[in-house]
Amino acid sequence: MNTKQLPDEAEIRALVGHEFPGGHYTVEHWENFLLTECTGADLLPDRMVHPVALFHMPILGAGTSIAEMFALGQAESDFSIGIESYDWRFFRPLKEEMPYRVTGRITEADRRHRANGAAYDRIQFQFDLADPDGQLSAQTIVTWHYNRSVS
Repeated sequence: MNTKQLPDEAEIRALVGHEFPGGHYTVEHWENFLLTECTGADLLPDRMVHPVALFHMPILGAGTSIAEMFALGQAESDFSIGIESYDWRFFRPLKEEMPYRVTGRITEADRRHRANGAAYDRIQFQFDLADPDGQLSAQTIVTWHYNRSVS
C-alpha cells in the first residue's frame, strides 16, 4: 500500500513570489577558463564569460542552492525532478572579474497532470543579474517538474 501523499496544492501555489536572499557573484578568470575548457570551446574575446556559467552563477549568486530549490518544491528525491527548460537571456556580455548583483524568485508554481493522470508540480524560477551600474545583464528562467509518485 502506497502511503505517500501529494504536497498540498495550495502550498505549491503559495511559492509564487518567494524571493531568495540575493547577493553577488563574480566569475574569476580561472573559473571561466575551466568552464570554457570543459565545453571544448576557446575562451571568448574581451574577458567574456562562457554562457555555461548560467547553470550555477545565478543560483549561487542569489543565495540559494539546488538542494533548497528541491526542498521548496518538496521533491520526493533527487531523481524526481524533470527539466522543462532553461531560458537564458543576455542583454549585454557577462565579463570576468565583474561582481554581478543577483536576485531570484519563484514566478510560477502550479499542479498539473499528464495524459496518464500522473501529477507533477511545475515550478519556475527567475534569476536576474545586474552589473555594478545596476544594468540588467542577463536573466535566466529555470522551469522544473517535480514529479510525484502518487496521483
